[in-house]
Amino acid sequence: MNFPYHIFIALRYFKSKKKHRGISINTVISIAGVALGVMTLLTVLSVMSGFHEDLQEKILGVNSHVIVQSFDGNIKDYEALREKINGLEGVVGSSPVVYGQVMLRFGGRASGVVVRGIDPDIEKGTTEILNKLKAGSVDGLKDDTAGTPGIIIGRELMRNLGLFVGDDIEMISPVGELGPLGMIPKMKRFRIAGYFEAGMYEYDSSLAFLNLHVAQDFFALRDAVTTIEVKINNPYDAKRTAEKIDKLIGLPYIARDWMQMNRNLFSALKLEKIVMFIILTLIILVASFNIVSNLIMIVIEKAKEIAIMKAMGATGKGVMSIFMIHGLIIGVLGTVIGVVGGYTLCRLLKTYKFINLPADVYYLSYLPVKINPFDFLVVPAAAILISFLATVYPSWQASKLDPVESLRYE
Repeated sequence: MNFPYHIFIALRYFKSKKKHRGISINTVISIAGVALGVMTLLTVLSVMSGFHEDLQEKILGVNSHVIVQSFDGNIKDYEALREKINGLEGVVGSSPVVYGQVMLRFGGRASGVVVRGIDPDIEKGTTEILNKLKAGSVDGLKDDTAGTPGIIIGRELMRNLGLFVGDDIEMISPVGELGPLGMIPKMKRFRIAGYFEAGMYEYDSSLAFLNLHVAQDFFALRDAVTTIEVKINNPYDAKRTAEKIDKLIGLPYIARDWMQMNRNLFSALKLEKIVMFIILTLIILVASFNIVSNLIMIVIEKAKEIAIMKAMGATGKGVMSIFMIHGLIIGVLGTVIGVVGGYTLCRLLKTYKFINLPADVYYLSYLPVKINPFDFLVVPAAAILISFLATVYPSWQASKLDPVESLRYE
């Protein structure tokens, strides 16, 4: 008995006798179960990859790929450092930035904010945030109308404080001048020059931009800055570029890449995806029990035929291979259907965006989808492996069937 004969018998067992139509229905249910599990798993993983990619784009839309800071707190010779950094291979540009924590107050409302002092002309070559303005203009940071400098804030901050473009707002810093009664907070009035929408609540509710020189004056830094932001050609090469910068400029400076600064967030997303993979794999595992029950029913129904094959010289391994091939075909068919269905659904979600999300909650109006080739390799492989393992026990039972006992009452 050769191998093709095993396949022939395994394929014949997909047909059921008229008096036992449940066998064929069971086979369809088994295939559908595997297909549904694979399709669901691929779709969910693609959506999670889409959220991951969208989050990454929003983070890089506001922040640079690498930042350079000093252990001393401030960077005084930042222009010389920028010249060195810009000479590195893969570096697109760099910009000086002043960071500070303040409170913005308007009427009876107040909110804590991180302000970023930037040079608008240089910042355009480092981050994309100035391209996300929804109202106003970046020129408002350059204009100093009537001695009131401009400030650009996030959309949520505008909403929380009840502001409009052109309104005046007070900025208060906890670090001020030392007076007879202690530390006197520093206060300055700014004019709302515009607002941006980064797409992340954290940025839209607590980030503001000033002109670099205005920020240096407000925080009494003179000609120093707190950070140098660096943009590179390949964001995924940020770690290696940060190491190059560290070697180039040395202490007391330190360079950190965007992945390092957001490590906890991306680690949590990765863990969530792994857990989701494990949970949804249970769907395929449950479907594999249908394969087990299907094969057991076939073994019971075909006991006489198995006995005849053994009486004609079929070995236990030969009988076992028939049922393993039968179960494996069920798994492969279900997996192929699931992959095709999952890919089709993902393409439809990505192209037509027919699942709408409340934008005020998720900052997305549609379900993001990213088709990851790795997922479309691992999931089918896992499904086929589980299906194969599900065939072992019933196939082994068939191989141990005693032909004498099976034919005794025939």
